[in-house]
Amino acid sequence: MAPKGSKSALAKELGVSRGMLYYHPKQGDKDEVLRREIEAVMLLHPAYGHQRVALALKISRKRARRVMKIFGLKPARRAKTPRKPDDIGRPASKRPDILRVLSPIAPDVVWVADFTYIWFHDRHIYLATVIDRFTREVLGVAVMMEHSAELVCRALKMALLGASTLPLWFHSDQGSEYTSGEAEALLTANGIGISHAPKASPWRNGSQESFFGRFKVEVGDLERFKTLPQLMEAIYIHIAYYNTERIHSAHRTPPATALLRLAGLGSVFYGFEPRRLSEPEANIYGGAGGEHLWRSRRDF
Repeated sequence: MAPKGSKSALAKELGVSRGMLYYHPKQGDKDEVLRREIEAVMLLHPAYGHQRVALALKISRKRARRVMKIFGLKPARRAKTPRKPDDIGRPASKRPDILRVLSPIAPDVVWVADFTYIWFHDRHIYLATVIDRFTREVLGVAVMMEHSAELVCRALKMALLGASTLPLWFHSDQGSEYTSGEAEALLTANGIGISHAPKASPWRNGSQESFFGRFKVEVGDLERFKTLPQLMEAIYIHIAYYNTERIHSAHRTPPATALLRLAGLGSVFYGFEPRRLSEPEANIYGGAGGEHLWRSRRDF
C-alpha cells in the first residue's frame, strides 16, 4: 500500500493513473504561441475579427475564434453615425435604386459614394469617398471643412480622373449633396446612370457604411494629430493601406490583389501617390495649382 501523501496515493484518490500527475498539456503552449501571433496581427489591423485574423494567419476560423475567446481578444468597436438633420423632410428621389436589382460581378459597373463626419479638435471635418462596389477599391477621396455639393463632386472628379473605365452607375443616398444640380450634371455629362438608395435605408449603401465604420476604428484617435495637414496625411495613408494591404472578406484579399487577379497580372504599381495638381486639374478641383492630390493608379 502506498504511503499516505505519496503521488500514488494522490493518483488513487483522484481516480487517475500516476503518470497523469506528470502530464503537461501541449495545447496550452500552442494557444499561447497563437495568441502572440493574433495580437501581432491585431496590432497592425485593430478592427480584424476572427475571420480576417484566420485569413491573415492561414488558420481555420474555428481555431482563431476559440483562441481569441480564451484570451479575450476583440476588435475595436465602431462609432455610431450621426444623423443629417438638413435632409429630414426632403421629398424622395425618383431615381432608381439599382442595387436592388443588380449585384456587380465586375469592376466599374457600379460606383458607390457617401461622406462621413470626423470630429477633430472641437469641430467637424468631412470625408467623402467613391468606392467600386465590386472590388471595394477606394477610387476618389475629398476632405473639406464643410459638407456641400463641392465635397462630393471633388471625390467624384478624383475618381473620374484616375479611372481607366467609367462606371455604368453611380449609387449614393438621397442627401442634398448627391441630389444637387452640380453632382447630377457631372454624372450626366460623363454618361453615368444615377442611382439612389431609399430614404432612411443606410444598409442599401452597405459598402460605404461598412468602410466608414471600419475606417474610424482603424485610423484610431484623430485628436493625436495637431494640424489638419497631419490629419489629411493620416487619412490618405490609411486609404492606401485599405486598398493594398487590408484583407476584405468579400474577396479574401485586399482590393488591389482582387483587381490583379481579375486582370490576370502578377504585379502592377497600385495605390495612392502625392503629386501636384496641374493648372487644368486645379481649375476642376477649385483649388490652387500647388494643392496636393492623392490619386488612384489603375493603369495596367
